[in-house]
Amino acid sequence: MEFYTSVLRQSAGYWVALCLENGLVGQGVTQEDAIRKLKDAIDSFEAVYETENNIYKAPVSIEELHEFCHYD
Repeated sequence: MEFYTSVLRQSAGYWVALCLENGLVGQGVTQEDAIRKLKDAIDSFEAVYETENNIYKAPVSIEELHEFCHYD
């Protein structure tokens, strides 16, 4: 089992979960929904990443994280 780091943020009435290791996101009405959708996105991405040879994978940069976490 792999472990991933995620950041949760509420935006416009929804929760958004961002995976720091690969930049994938999940969105839901609750935190649990957002995390579940993020897990589904990670599973789908990993399946494609293992079968395709031209898929780019990179962690989220500090600048992108700052932009994601910035509240207006």
